[in-house]
Amino acid sequence: MHLEKLHGSRYGNSKMNMSCHELATRIEELQPEADSRDVARLCLLLSNSVDQTEQLFDEDKLTGAWQDMGLKLQAATDQHAAMTSELEDLSNSDPTEFTPDQVWILIRAIKVQSQILSLYVGHPTLNV
Repeated sequence: MHLEKLHGSRYGNSKMNMSCHELATRIEELQPEADSRDVARLCLLLSNSVDQTEQLFDEDKLTGAWQDMGLKLQAATDQHAAMTSELEDLSNSDPTEFTPDQVWILIRAIKVQSQILSLYVGHPTLNV
């Protein structure tokens, strides 16, 4: 029973969720140079990227989800870096004299933050 619970569909029980430990082990196989924080982060991101974690027992689905999440995370990181630069410039302005373009910078920053947060909490992004 213990092995069946740990390995789920590998032992014929496709209704079992993949444990965090099992997923971390699989991530370490895909990315052996990852430190423990990266592995933990990827466990959360990958778990949130699928409807049912047992899908990640399938090697192709795990690899696909891992690659897809890597691209989404890189895109969000790039957007965040660009937004940070714009916000730093904006912080030198007087908020009482913001132009419409400066207000849009703030709105885009909220959207970028929402996208990053949704990757981690597994909820849809805010439409702005």
